[in-house]
Formats: sequence, C-alpha cells, structure tokens
Amino acid sequence: MNYITPHFTMEEFVATNHRNIDNSLPLELYGNAMQTCEMMERIRTYLSKVVGRDTPINPSSAYRCAQLNKAVGSSDTSDHLKALAMDWNAQGLTPFEVCRLLEPVVNELGIGQLIHEYGRWVHTGVSRPAKAVNRIITITNAGTDVGIKYV
Repeated sequence: MNYITPHFTMEEFVATNHRNIDNSLPLELYGNAMQTCEMMERIRTYLSKVVGRDTPINPSSAYRCAQLNKAVGSSDTSDHLKALAMDWNAQGLTPFEVCRLLEPVVNELGIGQLIHEYGRWVHTGVSRPAKAVNRIITITNAGTDVGIKYV
C-alpha cells in the first residue's frame, strides 16, 4: 500500500468502479491529494474524539480524472478533478450525523466545503466555493439547500 497520510492510501484516493478508465493521479496534483488527506486526518481525529472511539473513514471517491468525472455525472468545476475533495462515510455514523458534528468546526478543521449528499455520503473539499452559501449544503433529488438537513 502506498500511504499518502497515516490512514489514507493512494489506491483508495484514485479508486473507481469504472475499470476502463485510467484514473491515475497526475504528479502535479500530488500536493493537492496530500492537502485533502491531511484534512481527512483532522476530520477522523475530531470524529474519533467526539464519539469516544476510533472512527475510520471509508472513501468512496476522491480524485477523478475528467473522463471519470464525466462518467459519474459530476460538474466540470468539481474539486474532485483537482484532487481537492473526497466523498466518504464514517464507520458507525450516518452521513447526517457526521455533517451535524462537522458543521460547527469547518473552519477549525480546514474544511472548505461540507455537503450532505442524498443522505448517502459526505463530501468534504479543501477549497471554498466562490459563493459562501455553497459552503455548507445538503443536496437531494429535490435540489440544494443551504445548511445540513435531514434527508
């Protein structure tokens, strides 16, 4: 295993179910991947502290090359293209619980964007969106709401 930080590997950072797409991380984005994984280490440490037990994070999507990003239907401006975001779940917590725990400490943990997506996963990004109202949001099939909402 090729670890980027103590709990996150390069293999999981570039993992995809689209086997016909080469999603290798370009060398020039390695620093961004490191920033993202360092943010995720802070998140893991914080969650483990507040819930009183080790809380592993299971990434589902981090870096996406343009071809993969298009294949999954994501935006052309997604931070995943720059290796600056991760979609994930935390062991033993729902995405809603995670987002509610993180919402008050986004600045402290260096989270640029926090999204509760479809009630199924958490998206965290290093960079802040251009519009402040897009910083902490909930996305559902019905649309996008400011803040963390239960879905």
